[in-house]
Amino acid sequence: MFTATGGRPAESRPSSDSSPIWMSPVSTLAEFEARLDLAAEIGARGIEVTQAGQPSGADCLLASEKTLENFREAFASRGLRIAALNCSGMALHPLTGKTHQELIRKTIRLAGLLGVEKIVSMSGTTGDGQNASVVNWVFYPWPPDSLALLERQWAEGVALWSEMAELAKQEGVSRIAFELHPIHLVYNVPTLLRMREAVGPLIGATVDPSHLFWQQMDPASVVRALGEAVYHVQLKDVETLPDVQATAGVLDQRSFSDPDNRAWRYRTIGRGHSAEFWGGFIDALAEVGYDDYVCIENEDPFQDYEEGVREAASFLSPLLARATRR
Repeated sequence: MFTATGGRPAESRPSSDSSPIWMSPVSTLAEFEARLDLAAEIGARGIEVTQAGQPSGADCLLASEKTLENFREAFASRGLRIAALNCSGMALHPLTGKTHQELIRKTIRLAGLLGVEKIVSMSGTTGDGQNASVVNWVFYPWPPDSLALLERQWAEGVALWSEMAELAKQEGVSRIAFELHPIHLVYNVPTLLRMREAVGPLIGATVDPSHLFWQQMDPASVVRALGEAVYHVQLKDVETLPDVQATAGVLDQRSFSDPDNRAWRYRTIGRGHSAEFWGGFIDALAEVGYDDYVCIENEDPFQDYEEGVREAASFLSPLLARATRR
C-alpha cells in the first residue's frame, strides 16, 4: 500500500526511512505502481496489499472516492485482482496496540468498499501487566505465573477478535486469516484452532511455511491438519545452517541484519527447500480444497527485491501448472 501525505498518495519516500525495501512501512505511489507492473509482467493474477502497520494509505482511500476509484483501476487496468488486504501488526501491544487495532478496523471498512472478502492479520500478544512497555510472548509452559499470564492474554485476544469479527461481518468480510507467526498468540495449529473455536469460523490461517520451517514443523502437515481453515498462503523459504544451529538452536536471537551469523535465515522460495518439497506443499493445498491465491513474499537478505520476485515466480510457475493439470 502506498503511504499518503496531505490527503494524497505520496510521491517521495521520507528521508528517515533507510530500512530494506521489504521491511519498509511505506511505499511511494511510483513504487506501488511499479510493483503492480512487475506483478503483471511475471504473470500474477492477484496481489496481497499490505500496509505494514501504517494507516495513512487506508486513511487516504477511505476519505476520497476518487482516490479509491484510482486504486481500483490500478489493479483492473493490469488484469489484477486484490487477493487480500493485509493489516498485520501488534494489535495487543501495550503501547502501540490501540493504533494497530484502529488500522485493522479501517482495513475491514476499506475491504468492504473494495468488495474484498479476506483480510490478513496477526493475532497479537499483550505485555505482562498494566505498566508493560513490550509484549511478553509465553512460549514455555513454566513457571505457573507465566501460564496464568498466557490465559489473561488469551482472554484479551478473544475479546478483541470477537469484536473485529462482528465488524467484519457487517462490512462483508468473510475471512480473517491469521499469519501463524511466533511472538503472537496464534502461531501453530493448536493455537489457530483455539482462536477459531472461541471466535468462530470467520477466523482461519495464513500459512507461510517460512515461520514453520525454523520451528521444525512440516508445512504440508499443517495444511492437512487445518483443512478448510486454510484461508491464505504466503510463500517464503528458510535456509538452515546446520553447523550454526547445532550450537545456537532454533531460538537464535541474533539480528536479521546479520544473516551470515544466524542459525537460519529467510530466503527466496526454492533456495532453502527443493521443488519436490514445494510441489508436495502445493499438492497438500489441493487436497484440502484450497482454491485461492498463493502470494510471493520476499525477505531474502542476499537478493535484490525485484530479482527475488522474478526468481520466485519462475520457480513456482511449473509447480502451479502441474497442480492445475491434475
